[in-house]
Amino acid sequence: MGEKTTQEKLALHGGPKVKETPFGTGKRFGFEEVKELIEALEQNTLFYHQGNKVKTFLRDFNDLYQIDYSVAASSGTAAIHVALGAAGITVGDEVITSPITDQGTLIGILYQNAIPVFADLDPHTYNLDPASIEARITKRTKAIVVVHLAGNPCDMDPIMELAKKHNLKVIEDCAQSYMAEYKGRLVGTIGDYGCFSTNDFKHISTGDGGIVTINSGDLDDFHKVHAFADKNYQRFSNMVSRAMDYLAPNYRMTELQGAVGIAQLKKLPAICGARQRYGDRITAGITGLPGIRPHRVKEGNRSTYWFYMLRLDESELTCTRNEFSKALSAEGIPNTIGYIPDVVYMQPMFQNRQAYLNNHFPFDLTGITYERGLCPNAENILRSAVRLTVNEFFTDQDIEDMISGIRKVTMFYRK
Repeated sequence: MGEKTTQEKLALHGGPKVKETPFGTGKRFGFEEVKELIEALEQNTLFYHQGNKVKTFLRDFNDLYQIDYSVAASSGTAAIHVALGAAGITVGDEVITSPITDQGTLIGILYQNAIPVFADLDPHTYNLDPASIEARITKRTKAIVVVHLAGNPCDMDPIMELAKKHNLKVIEDCAQSYMAEYKGRLVGTIGDYGCFSTNDFKHISTGDGGIVTINSGDLDDFHKVHAFADKNYQRFSNMVSRAMDYLAPNYRMTELQGAVGIAQLKKLPAICGARQRYGDRITAGITGLPGIRPHRVKEGNRSTYWFYMLRLDESELTCTRNEFSKALSAEGIPNTIGYIPDVVYMQPMFQNRQAYLNNHFPFDLTGITYERGLCPNAENILRSAVRLTVNEFFTDQDIEDMISGIRKVTMFYRK
């Protein structure tokens, strides 16, 4: 790779770029998906209960994850809502979750008229800190939605211990963490429910879609989850029960989504294997650089890197995070600052306490407020992070160029 020195002129200042060649690319979809889609259309139905594609997709997923039960949904957001609804989360309940996440993690909480409560994060893994979770638990707390951000597993053992101690449900948001492992266990199989996304911005895509795993292994629990995704219809035989015991949405997956999912699922182990290898290689290549804090994966865990996010310690550098990012881009290494613009509790919905237009419900059920500084580690992460793309179609040379670019910029700006 070659050691970079402080004398090497940055591309930003007219020096040679580290990366002159394009990054590797590839096709996500091919004839495998086309074949499954044709078969779906030839069924003469695209309804999941009457066709075989969604059923096959779930059976293959269950085999891969070594579980008994899962339910398909229309999106990862829907999957989380289904899990919360089936868990009995309801009006005024508090649900603890991460302040660095997509709003898809939060929508189901609020649609159940429950109240999101944000715990702080580990500054190096970017995942929920069990000690902060414990500090946020009140008599209203009923569940924890853990977010395995960027394919990196949360610290699940202490979280599950807290859940057992306080009789809480644990829902794993695995939208970015296919095939990630916590101490040898696949994330999504540890909590009460695991929720996955198959939208176009995840490891595998069916356009949109989601999956809920039922980890109790209990048939009644499976029936409850299945029904909550389908208007509370009970479709487990030729006889369909339409008895509505309580409100449930329509979050059904279509046969077209299931068909694409069957083909995509076969590619998943290779996709995740490549991403793990590339992400771990980046960490090895930048560890020890001044001012650089790699994306930490705890020993015994496996990350499948939906993206790679490092942090800068500006006290060890002569540049700002934004200047570093621009210099890295000039070297031919695309990157973005942070992950989301700000912690989610600073969004207008929380600042205005308005989940529904012209109404403060359910926020007005409690005195909960969302102030700057609520989760200082999370806020610092977003202020200091630089996010890199990791893709299964990249080449080994692409990864070495990324490392070289980071090293070059770091050594130029080191104090």
